[in-house]
Amino acid sequence: MAELEQNHCPSGIPILAWTRSPVAPVGGALSQLHCHELGAPLLQTLLAQTSLPPQAIDAVVLGNALGAGGNPARMLALAAGLPDSCAAHSIDTQCCSGLDAVAMAVGLLQSGQAQIVIAGGAEAWSRSPLRQTRPRNANEQPQSYERPPFAPDPARDPDMLQSAADYACSHGLSRQTQESYALLSHHRALAAQQSLSTEITALAGLNHDAYPRTLTASRAARMPVVAHSETDDQGALYGLSAPTISAKADGAALLLLATPEACARWQLRPRAQWLASASVGAAPETPLLAAIAATQKLLQRGDQVLQQSELSAQDLPAIELHDAFAVQGLAFCAALGLQPEQINAQGGGLARGHPIGASGAIALVRCLAQLQSAHQPGALGMAAIAGAGGIGAGTLVQWLEP
Repeated sequence: MAELEQNHCPSGIPILAWTRSPVAPVGGALSQLHCHELGAPLLQTLLAQTSLPPQAIDAVVLGNALGAGGNPARMLALAAGLPDSCAAHSIDTQCCSGLDAVAMAVGLLQSGQAQIVIAGGAEAWSRSPLRQTRPRNANEQPQSYERPPFAPDPARDPDMLQSAADYACSHGLSRQTQESYALLSHHRALAAQQSLSTEITALAGLNHDAYPRTLTASRAARMPVVAHSETDDQGALYGLSAPTISAKADGAALLLLATPEACARWQLRPRAQWLASASVGAAPETPLLAAIAATQKLLQRGDQVLQQSELSAQDLPAIELHDAFAVQGLAFCAALGLQPEQINAQGGGLARGHPIGASGAIALVRCLAQLQSAHQPGALGMAAIAGAGGIGAGTLVQWLEP
């Protein structure tokens, strides 16, 4: 295992504050809120935490996957009371949107286009538009669809549940193993529910994640199979049951980043710093594996930033993976030499739910909260996620505040 030099804190991008909403299943407590209504109270929380006036914010970068056009970042900036002059960038890399928004914010800061940026993701799945393709001619009817294509060749664009089920079967990840992983996530989330309130900005009267629940192995075993491989006997051995799939959800998360010069000007004290990001492509047939590729790239970049060799996942005391499937979490741990107990210390996406464009940013807020509770200056943390079409994203951060 590579050892960090004592008091070795490379110069990164200061992170001043962070917060997230509670996560609630589609149709639940947050179902009446649009994206900007999810995000505006969070943005105002960040201003309050840093005592910054609205005019200090140069740009908002927001990840969103289901908004079907428009500019959710602009809606958020105006709804939160930022000045008309504030720039607003909305990005859609599906599940990776929240982490990619943070990487884009870093680019604005490093290139001198901004001094203070708020970045993250928001997804109002309950309020997402109904989608249809426009007819090619007068004889056709509009065609409704739930998901767009993520690869031009249909043979390379499988249903994501089916892809995960096929992977589970081909790699011998039994239903029981998947459910054991999912039960650990729910158990940890329930145990930590009260402590998580410090990172959450309450919305619609909800101040905690609504989805985590008490599950037993026997109860999980009685739940129906949702997807299974054709080579599996009706999912009896390797099928995906409901607890092993992250539920559709609403939620948001935002972070405030700044340049060192802005910190000096506004007398801000960084609590953590961004060190590196990675956004990569992988095989679209198995999108769940893209988080592994992103993490491997991220660790290589971490080597360069930290000026050390062979930084490994074992060196990171805080690892947050948005696990859309239990299969994904198990594959991630196997590839990186980790045990499931070493990631998502207070429950992952399986216990929270999956507000697509916000999930990566929520994982990063969770990572920073883990580092904060440990109080170890110089400690490293990582958030990672995979997205539809075979893309992955990861972010490496370091705790500074003693």
